[in-house]
Amino acid sequence: MLLLISPINTEEALESIEGGADIVDVKNPKEGSLGANFPWVIKSIREMTPKDTLVSATLGDVPYKPGTVSLAALGAAVSGADYIKVGLYGTKNYDEALEVMKNVVKTVRDYREDATIVAAGYADAHRVGAVDPMEIPKVTASAGADIAMVDTAVKDGKTLFDFMDTEKLTKFNDEIHDYGLKSALAGSVKKDQLLTLHQTGCDVVGIRGAACIGGDRNSGKIHRSAVSELKKMIDQF
Repeated sequence: MLLLISPINTEEALESIEGGADIVDVKNPKEGSLGANFPWVIKSIREMTPKDTLVSATLGDVPYKPGTVSLAALGAAVSGADYIKVGLYGTKNYDEALEVMKNVVKTVRDYREDATIVAAGYADAHRVGAVDPMEIPKVTASAGADIAMVDTAVKDGKTLFDFMDTEKLTKFNDEIHDYGLKSALAGSVKKDQLLTLHQTGCDVVGIRGAACIGGDRNSGKIHRSAVSELKKMIDQF
């Protein structure tokens, strides 16, 4: 299971790198769960990150506007992101989510064939009217993307497990693996939940809050010691 840490700037990116993160995931919590950061921030973080460490960029909690999202995806790719993550917030059903993802995949692949494309749904989709998270594996496979992800849309202290139990998460992971693709899970994940996530078959775990001093994703700052502790825990599984 790979550890994805989500910094908001170069200072936090350095802490993530020094702490041993496998994937440095550039985001902007001020703009939502999967809020997008600026192209120059992505570019700066890619330039400072070792070549053997992957850089991810979130496109935001995106609307059902395939053209707009495709342009955002190209911006992330041009800025140097290896992983391009789409938060399917404004898509209400499978068909809308698939339309967005198919166009993102076409756009990114035309520019960079080796980029990894992530379709991200929300465990609490019912709270925001988004596509059912259990549709995301099929969306990912049908669109030609690489990773199916689940996060939480509303950051109010509830975690992934408040909306999807281990049985449902295992089913999610099994389905995407049946397609020959990978899974990623996030959503205010705590340290003591890492083993359970690993046992569900998760390939990538996404964390911000638990990597911050004080454990707060918004007011806290990522610190290498917290990242290192998470990495050591995962490596022992």
